[in-house]
Amino acid sequence: MNKPLMAKATAVWLVDNTTLSFRQIADFCGMHELEVQGIADGDVAAGVRGFDPIANNQLDPIEIERGQADPAYRLKLKFNAAAVGEEKRRGPRYTPLSKRQDRPAAILWLVKFHPELSDGQIGKLVGTTKPTIQSIRERTHWNIANIQPVDPVALGLCRQSELDAAVQQAVKKRAAEGVVMTDDERRKLVSTEQSLAMSPEPRMPSAIAGLENFTLAPTEEEEKPQADFADADSFFNLPASEDEDDEDDNR
Repeated sequence: MNKPLMAKATAVWLVDNTTLSFRQIADFCGMHELEVQGIADGDVAAGVRGFDPIANNQLDPIEIERGQADPAYRLKLKFNAAAVGEEKRRGPRYTPLSKRQDRPAAILWLVKFHPELSDGQIGKLVGTTKPTIQSIRERTHWNIANIQPVDPVALGLCRQSELDAAVQQAVKKRAAEGVVMTDDERRKLVSTEQSLAMSPEPRMPSAIAGLENFTLAPTEEEEKPQADFADADSFFNLPASEDEDDEDDNR
């Protein structure tokens, strides 16, 4: 069900001018019932002027009469050609004020770990502009020294499914261009589920790289042949001690 234009202002008008239940107003305006109750209590939408849905050709008066007579009745929005496509309006992603300061950290993370993403894709994921992305790519941002890369999913700037979709789009674009990717790049360009399902490759730590063919030279003790004690006679045939040699000489 589509929402009316200026849904919160419409809810304010319905609360002030009708006896509809909070649930009916919430269903019609696409809001939560507690939010409508907050409007009635004056805690929400303080200072918002009511928007008359009847005068603006969004609701028939008969609908309000039916809703007031039956609390279970759901109001029906009148068809308005001007509202078609309002939900699918294109534009930059809206980022709350509390999270806008986290966008540089998310951009740096995407630039560092997903360099295959274009500036347009990054802008749609975190809701930023191309000049900002370019300044972080070129490390000319005014606060670049204090920015630490943070996953935008962890910051709540985008969903994991949206990031995976952008990565998959980058995979198709690179495949169409015939770009050969390394194993590390290929692992980054798959979705999270596929990446977790892949078997980890054994890797040599960078600190000891180049020592995989290194072998130690045998010591002198290792070069000496070891005695063979395969049978009992050889085991008990021990060499004579110095005391026994002295006794044989005295005789």
